[in-house]
Amino acid sequence: MFDYPTIKFIWWLLVGVLLIGFAIMDGHDMGVGALLPFVGRSDTERRVVINTIAPHWDGNQVWFITAGGAIFAAWPFVYATAFSGFYWAMLAVLWSLFFRPVGFDYRSKIEDPRWRAFWDWGLFVGGFVPPVIFGVAFGNLLQGVPFHFDDTLRVFYEGSFWALLNPFALLCGLVSASMILLQGATYLMLRTEEKMAQRARRAAMLFGVLTIVLFVLGGLWVGHLDGYVITAGGEAAAQSNPLAKTVVRAAGAWLANYQRYPLTMALPLLGIVSAAAAVSLALVRKAGLAFIASSLVQAGVIGTAGVSLFPFLLPSSSDPRSSLTAWDATSSQMTLNTMFWAALIFTPIVLSYTAWCYRVMRGKVTEQHIRTNSKSVY
Repeated sequence: MFDYPTIKFIWWLLVGVLLIGFAIMDGHDMGVGALLPFVGRSDTERRVVINTIAPHWDGNQVWFITAGGAIFAAWPFVYATAFSGFYWAMLAVLWSLFFRPVGFDYRSKIEDPRWRAFWDWGLFVGGFVPPVIFGVAFGNLLQGVPFHFDDTLRVFYEGSFWALLNPFALLCGLVSASMILLQGATYLMLRTEEKMAQRARRAAMLFGVLTIVLFVLGGLWVGHLDGYVITAGGEAAAQSNPLAKTVVRAAGAWLANYQRYPLTMALPLLGIVSAAAAVSLALVRKAGLAFIASSLVQAGVIGTAGVSLFPFLLPSSSDPRSSLTAWDATSSQMTLNTMFWAALIFTPIVLSYTAWCYRVMRGKVTEQHIRTNSKSVY
């Protein structure tokens, strides 16, 4: 069994891995959905695009569900506070995700151009809106969220949905959308041929460059934001009590971890260099390597956000003392240890099964395949 500080840090890493896994696996599904109306010009081409992800999208969405479950079990204070404060934002994510299962199943059932066009744009909404909202949420975390606890640890949220849509948060939403679109474009390069692969290649280069520009702009902006610093209490070994610490805001505090641990600079560099590599590899038509580079972009950008915030998970702008951290918002030591061994056993099984599925259904999806199997594919 791990001691309490160690298992708290391990679960901070594991939740980060789940978020990265979600961005890589379900990210290419969402990216493909968002690109559907633009990469596919005819009905057959759009069916090709849909069938590149149709066998896997629902399995990949489990990464999102697992990440939510892990936050609930490992960081119950964070789950309760965030899902209350971001209630309408989370509902918007769910409403947009509703278009995916219905769109995949219903789109090709009726041979009506208007019917199919409606579901094509529905799949666009289901692919584009969630990453934007996730990015907006991270942008608000870096600025602080208006909530506080009373003496009995009841949480009170003081913000509104529209307040979440501030300029910095919207910039973070664009960073998130561009890197997910890059992920989808490189995946389409890998799974399609000729005209569609060429359109996906152009999209990959466009969104790769946008990711670099927006990510760098966001990093410069973060350097001028007021971050959060624990000045008393909040020790790693302490029992969970968000009010047992003192927190102050300080300009540039979100960059402190990079000064304290210089190796963490590898994460933002990974995001930038991998995006540049994805663009270069797309330019020379190396689809597989471009997809790997794009996947590393997801790891670099999400890792950068996590390291910048650490140990904070949900900073409070209205009462900094109420801010939730990886040290004081966690479940018990026994809960974290039990969850760790469950994750250690089942994660390799899930990864092995997923790899097997992708191996069995590998290869290009062609227009000829769609025409030949028009009744048995989406």
